[in-house]
Amino acid sequence: MFIEQAYKGINEWWRVVIVTLFGTGLFILNLIMFLTMDLDVQAEMDAMMELFKSKNLLLAFNLAPFAAILFLLFLLVWALHQRSILSLTTAREKVDFKRILFSFMMVFIYTIVTFVVAYYASPDDYVWQFDASKFSILVLIGLILFPFQIGLEEWLFRGYLMQQIGIAVRNKWMPLLITSIMFGVFHSANPEVAEIGPIIMVFYIGTGLLLGIMTLMDDGLELALGFHFGNNLLAATLLTFEYSALQTDALFKSVAPTGAGVELILPVLIVYPIFLLVLAKKYKWTNWREKLTGKVMPPVPVTSKTEEI
Repeated sequence: MFIEQAYKGINEWWRVVIVTLFGTGLFILNLIMFLTMDLDVQAEMDAMMELFKSKNLLLAFNLAPFAAILFLLFLLVWALHQRSILSLTTAREKVDFKRILFSFMMVFIYTIVTFVVAYYASPDDYVWQFDASKFSILVLIGLILFPFQIGLEEWLFRGYLMQQIGIAVRNKWMPLLITSIMFGVFHSANPEVAEIGPIIMVFYIGTGLLLGIMTLMDDGLELALGFHFGNNLLAATLLTFEYSALQTDALFKSVAPTGAGVELILPVLIVYPIFLLVLAKKYKWTNWREKLTGKVMPPVPVTSKTEEI
């Protein structure tokens, strides 16, 4: 009963407002700048690269704030809501790290296999740019800092916001939909959107739905955390694009012309359902309708027999 974990804390509206503003502040600021300022995204990226002189340093600079904000989110949930981080993470008695590993390996294997197929189908679209020293530093940065970046997004969207919206509206489908749309909208300032077009929002919102369904069906963030980490780590270390938000010293660089974005819709419509079926089979998910659209009810106070008399 993942959403109902929020009832373990104090949920006055002002506490929710404070935590939400601090948790989403970086995303909101980034979005406001994107919408109100006439910025040349590529020029801004080039300027940042000129300043740092290193893709690894620039990546670390971009990821570091997520660690501070994640710590702040945990602190505010503990101090204002008087809740444990465990209740923000899972309905289980403890975090299931095997689930995190399984979903990580699932997306890891899928990404490697599909890249190998794409590479051998169109080898001219990719350039091998391996540099041992740069790549080793990149992997180290990814292993240390990406958990904070994906952690903030998961604990904020699929954790805190899904739970708080759920107990406010008393159902599960609305927080699933709202947090998925928010997840997509806050990614709309990424350089990929300017390059590929609005169609990429289908991918962002669809990914938010996938992660949200994992969370509700499994009563915890473990599968979403593993999947998100595997996806972002490989996005940084395996293949980079000129227009990507993640400019890295990856193993390969794509030199293929930008597509129409249709290839981003196929995973949402075909691959994501297959992922869910694999997870449903492994973890024996049942009662999908209740898990995804059912009501959220506050716990019934336990009345002692003495009080009843």
